[in-house]
Amino acid sequence: MTARIARVCVFTGSRPGSRPAYAVAARALGAAIAKRGWGLVYGGASVGLMGEVADAAMAGGAHAIGVIPRGLVDKEIAHAGLSEQIVTTTMHERKQKMADLADAFIAMPGGFGTFDELFEIITWAQIAIHSKPVGLLDAEGYFVPLMALVDHAIKEGFVPADQRALFVVHREADALLEALSTYTPPVLGRKWVGPADR
Repeated sequence: MTARIARVCVFTGSRPGSRPAYAVAARALGAAIAKRGWGLVYGGASVGLMGEVADAAMAGGAHAIGVIPRGLVDKEIAHAGLSEQIVTTTMHERKQKMADLADAFIAMPGGFGTFDELFEIITWAQIAIHSKPVGLLDAEGYFVPLMALVDHAIKEGFVPADQRALFVVHREADALLEALSTYTPPVLGRKWVGPADR
């Protein structure tokens, strides 16, 4: 069964990064989300790539929901112009709320927080907590080293090879959104370990 998407959650940085192309990609993603009539769920900041995605999505008419922990309202500079801003108590509550609100997930370039959000949502797919599509917008090849690490983990026997299909990777926003909209969850092996692993 392919994914039915009404809202997509974007994980990305509260910093702009060192290349102007990252902001260009963020704006393109926000505009593409709006063009499809989807809503945006994201971390709620007005700065960095988070702010770029939100502003572009709303400029295109998308409903944008921010989810931000109370402790980061000032540090990440909460966006005051969103369709809806949800303030949570903890980071864990933030991630759970974003997951509950979204039908698909996209990671863009970002730092440790983005990596944390991405790998938590991939792990939830791995253990069948959800079957929603997870995409990487690989602007400027940012995620090439990360996918090399995933391939290394597969080669070294820590990740089953069929689980690489949990990542949907594209360099262009429109191509990524199209792939997410036609995504069919892979059929993963049910056993986590076998006799040889004990």
